[in-house]
Amino acid sequence: MRRFLGSSNEEQEASVDITPMLDVVFIMLIFFIVTATFVKESGIDVNRPQAKTAVVKEKANILIAIDAHNKIWINRREVDVRSVRPSIERLHAENPKGSVVIQADRDSTNEVLVQVMDASRLAGVYEIALAAED
Repeated sequence: MRRFLGSSNEEQEASVDITPMLDVVFIMLIFFIVTATFVKESGIDVNRPQAKTAVVKEKANILIAIDAHNKIWINRREVDVRSVRPSIERLHAENPKGSVVIQADRDSTNEVLVQVMDASRLAGVYEIALAAED
């Protein structure tokens, strides 16, 4: 008969392997980082008009800024009036539940604001909000 090393009365030391738990925690961390929503900014500072009835809009995925010189900014880059509609269509295709928020400077003209609103509606986004200060 073969004899095993060590006596049968010795108890083996019990240990808990925490490697699977660390793997799960690491995967959860990656999941939360990937699915987190980040605050989007239009890319420029706009002097927004004041409104006493302004409310906070939670789901604003497409931010468009119009500065005092009537230049249009989407995702921190200046765009021409003719390329506003394709830009909105592309951004709306990424998140169909989102809405458009237009941050128009108080010194910008109404004409550019209406053109951006028309481009948004032609792109299929009818939920449009104007940004204002409280």
